[in-house]
Amino acid sequence: MKNVTITLDEATAQWARQASAERGVSVSRFVGELLRQQMQQVTGYELAMKRFFSVQPRPLKGPGEKYPTRDELYDRPRLR
Repeated sequence: MKNVTITLDEATAQWARQASAERGVSVSRFVGELLRQQMQQVTGYELAMKRFFSVQPRPLKGPGEKYPTRDELYDRPRLR
């Protein structure tokens, strides 16, 4: 564990003390948990974005074919 010093304005410090007391943890642990949650959200988003962009796009139509209608696109079993 690393120690970090942060500076808060009085209103933010009061909110942090109150929120941590409601959860039964120290302000230090409360801030650490908030930062860990933020890190996990950012990491999860980045992984999802990489996974999305790693999939090769598929054409909606072949050569000489018409584009599918709206009903054809949305009438698929996996979308139900």
